[in-house]
Parts: sequence; structure tokens; C-alpha cells
Amino acid sequence: MSGEGGSPWFRAEPVPEQPPEPHDRYAPYEPQEWYDPEGYRRDWYGQQPQPSYVPGPGPVPQGGYVPAPEPYAPAQEPYVPAQEPRAAYVPPPAPVPDEETVALPTEETREAASTVPEQSTGGRAERRRAAKGRGRRRAAPATAAPPTRPAGTPMSRAEARRAARSQKDSPAVIASRVFGELFITIGVLMLLFVTYQLWWTNILAGQQANAATNKIQDDWAKGRAPGAFEPGQGFAIMHIPKLDVVVPIAEGIDKHQVLDRGMVGHYAEGALKTAMPSDKQGNFAVAGHRNTHGEPFRYINRLTPGDPIVVETRDAYYTYEMASILPQTAPSNVGVIGPVPPGSGFTEPGRYITLTTCTPEFTSTYRMIVWGKMVDERPRSKGKPDALVG
Repeated sequence: MSGEGGSPWFRAEPVPEQPPEPHDRYAPYEPQEWYDPEGYRRDWYGQQPQPSYVPGPGPVPQGGYVPAPEPYAPAQEPYVPAQEPRAAYVPPPAPVPDEETVALPTEETREAASTVPEQSTGGRAERRRAAKGRGRRRAAPATAAPPTRPAGTPMSRAEARRAARSQKDSPAVIASRVFGELFITIGVLMLLFVTYQLWWTNILAGQQANAATNKIQDDWAKGRAPGAFEPGQGFAIMHIPKLDVVVPIAEGIDKHQVLDRGMVGHYAEGALKTAMPSDKQGNFAVAGHRNTHGEPFRYINRLTPGDPIVVETRDAYYTYEMASILPQTAPSNVGVIGPVPPGSGFTEPGRYITLTTCTPEFTSTYRMIVWGKMVDERPRSKGKPDALVG
């Protein structure tokens, strides 16, 4: 047989080969026929092959179904296989809870965050594995804990060296520590020195001055003749009633033997030698500390003209009245202790007294000078002068 109604085993004209349909990897498995069904239907039943269909272009929306294709139209061109297989339904990804936005995360929120599967882009086997793993709890990654050493286990030599190096301080830390301790030590020493100068020297000098006053009074009570006074030997007592000062007067102005011991020193050496109170004419000049070491002349700047200054000796009381003051002068100005001191207001020789001390306070840059003039000489047998009785 031949022609349209002939047997398919004895066809005279060759059957045109049809390109195979594209394989849909998401479609269920169907067994393939071993013969050509299209040719069979055309040969036996005179049916024409179905037109080919080309899916319309356009992306498949994620999270929904693929839209239905346009109505079929007969293919005008030879069969063209689809370039891309039709995508099946892809479920939208589940929302992943953000632990940073959860104020107080609970066990449920952590479990939900750990069980969210990743979007699968593979085949059917991968989707099955992902679906099976959704109900399981994902194990948290274990963080490696530092190895702990059992108690009593000795360290190796390398570990011991590392531990010793970790305990050592860097050179910068050691240097800063040394400088800090040095500054603290210097500060403490300076504080102790200031305390010694401003407080302890006054206490020590007061004790020494009181001892010298008692010795002078004991010598007077025993009737010893004064004779020539040696350097550092006390021979008189000065009273300044306005300042409540009672201080012994020693021979010389040596700093360590006289002034630092809380006493007042008499200028009696070389070119600086001055008269004694008992002399009929001259200037009796003395020096004393204004600060520290008893500071007997600290407030002599408060004296005003007419204030009494009394010098007590073995035989008499000599009373002077303050006359003038020179607030500041150079230490080299030795004319202030001359017989007639310039700037004192005295114009002729007489019986004067001069008090000298350092200024400003707590320095020795300049000298302050106070002058006085004798107004009374009273023997001890007549008692104390009026300036000491009131």
C-alpha cells in the first residue's frame, strides 16, 4: 500500500524528522513511545501535526504562578524549540527575623531565625532536601573554647617564657613609673622642707632663745661682771611691747651662732662695729630674722613714731622711741648703721638705735631699716621703766 491510506511500514515518501520537544525538568516522568505517534496518526487517520507553541517572552514573577500563554496560533516558521523552560511556582522566601531589631529575643525567635531555609535554585532533589530540613532545628556553630590546663599540670618551657614576657612591663611604663615616683619623692621632700622652715625652725629657735634669756638672767643674778663679750654670747634683752617681743641680744651677727638661734645680733665686728647702749654717743645697731628661726623682727614694719623699744642690760634699762623707717634698701647700704644714719632724720650725733631685717617676707633681696632715739636711761635699782610696767 502507498499514499495517505498506506501502511506505515511501506511508506514510499520519507517522513520529515521533527525536532524533539524540549525537556521540562519539573514535569513528572512519562515513558517515551518507541514509535512516531505523529506519523502514525497522519498515515492512518489523515491528521495534520499540531502547530508548535512558543511561550511568550517575559520573566516569571517570583512568588506566583506563570501566566497562561496566548491562544495557540499555527506556526508559520519551522519548529523552533523554546530557549528557556517554563518555570514552576516558586514560593516567596520566608521573612528572616533580624535579631538586631528584636528588643528581647526569645527562644522561639532564635529558633525561627535558625530554621529559615535558603532559597533553592537547584533541581527536585535539592527542593526535597530543603523541605525535609525545614522541620529540623539547625545546630548553632560551636565556638572553639580555649584549651584549659588541668590544675597542677606544669607549663612547658615555651609557655613559661610567654607567661613571663606577658607579666613584664614595657619600657615606657617603667620609665613613666620611675618619673612619677621621682616627682612624688621630690614633692614630699619639698613639703617637708617648707614645714621645717616655717614651723619647726621657729619652735627650735624659740627654745634656744628662751634658754639664752634664762642664762643671761642667771648671770645677772649671780653678779658676774660683763667684761668683753665673746661672739655668740648673750649680754642684753630687747623688749618691744607693741609687738609682744622679748628676745636676747648676742654679740655678732653670725647666722648660725646667733640669728638662726632666734636671737638678735649686735653689729660689733670690723667696719660694721657700732656703739653699745651704755656709750654716751653712737648708734646701737642690731639685726634679726623677719621670717623663720624665731622671726623676732617679722612685724617691725608695724611700728610707728613714738613706740618704745627697751634694751635691758645688767645695770640699766635703755628706752628708745621709734623715729623713722626705711621700707627697702640694698644690702650693701651700710650707711644705715652709721653714727648719724642718712635718711633717718637725725642731723647730729646722739644715742640712737637701728633695727635691720630682710624684706620682702620670705626673701633676703632687700633690707628694711627702723631707727629710734634714746629717751631714757634707768638704772635697774630704780625698777622697770614705764614702757614695761603698763
